[in-house]
Amino acid sequence: MIKAIALDDEPLALEILQSLCDTIDYIELEKVFTKSDEALKYLKKYPVDLLFLDINMPSISGLDFYKKLPNKTMVIFTTAYSEFAVEGFTLRATDYLLKPISLSRFQQVAEKAFSQWKLQNQNIEQQYLFIRADYSLIKILFSDILYIEGLDDYVKIHIQNQKTVVARMTLKLMLQKLPETEFIRVHRSFIIPISKVEKIRNKVIFIDTAEIPISASYEEAFLHFWTRNKESLSDLFLLQKIKNSLFTS
Repeated sequence: MIKAIALDDEPLALEILQSLCDTIDYIELEKVFTKSDEALKYLKKYPVDLLFLDINMPSISGLDFYKKLPNKTMVIFTTAYSEFAVEGFTLRATDYLLKPISLSRFQQVAEKAFSQWKLQNQNIEQQYLFIRADYSLIKILFSDILYIEGLDDYVKIHIQNQKTVVARMTLKLMLQKLPETEFIRVHRSFIIPISKVEKIRNKVIFIDTAEIPISASYEEAFLHFWTRNKESLSDLFLLQKIKNSLFTS
């Protein structure tokens, strides 16, 4: 879903854009603005994927407004003057809409924006997952997970500085939802993120205040995890330290 906002000094133009966006199922027009300072404040706090931006505004031109953005988003300029469109493309605009905007032209531009958005995002690895728990869908960042504990057909997701989430799911299914380069199962009841490991001693992994055992059936897989991508002497040194920790009492 493309997240978008619109900025235009004419309320009627914003109403038209809203109705046009309502015909497209992959664009969510989150907010509309008639004042550039309010739009800029919003964008700094809530970045979006797409900006519908009027060029000819009294306080600041859309072209100058776009140049001020800290994070360059896709932009579709809207204007009643076709001569402004050329300058808009020098700023690498996705496209422009000439007022009055027809539905067919809007659909054409929306499809172009959707193609660009998919291209930009196809190589970006998802950094979170949604878990259904407490009658809600809860978004959990991978980077916030301390460890995951399996309890029969339930999992307890222990999260840094947040309440533990309990969901009806097997540990095996949970593992399939996690990045395989970051998470590994070390016990029939535990999955850990490697980045959160503080130390390993006597076949016990220390993460935050938890002590997580490495069971015999997962030792080999755990060691293999560290060796499969080693590319430097520092990795080999780390591997030896881990072996020593696992197999010495």
